[in-house]
Amino acid sequence: MDKRTELNNALKTAMKERDQVTLSTIRLILASLKDRDIAARGQGQADGVGDSDILSLMQSMIKQRQESSKTYRDASRVDLAEREEAEVEVVRRFMPQQMGENEMEQTVDGLIAELGVSDIKEMGKVMSALKSRYAGQLDMSKASNAVKERLAS
Repeated sequence: MDKRTELNNALKTAMKERDQVTLSTIRLILASLKDRDIAARGQGQADGVGDSDILSLMQSMIKQRQESSKTYRDASRVDLAEREEAEVEVVRRFMPQQMGENEMEQTVDGLIAELGVSDIKEMGKVMSALKSRYAGQLDMSKASNAVKERLAS
């Protein structure tokens, strides 16, 4: 089942169960997805964006909400922070299992070897391959640091 179908089914379930946090969060995801689809159609992609782009979108939504939650906690607005954290949990339900630290390092090492990259100037090739193959499965900032570390030595 693709991500769109999964999200639409979850939306219907949330409506039936009157789960307001899940309902509003899925609606936010679908609205962002619709915006990306419109932009993609303008670039010739009639079917809109694919699952890897959807996972990337959700990954950025998680990051935004985590940053907002921290800001709210720093401002002693626990109620708003908890709302953001609840939304993060809803979005995570639709994400694939995250790679552990060791698995991520092995993936980075394998990809560097596969692509034959040895210079930090070619880091973009590795990052592009990571994003396309492992969208939503790893934290790209940690992966970026791992790639830099490997190529700098």
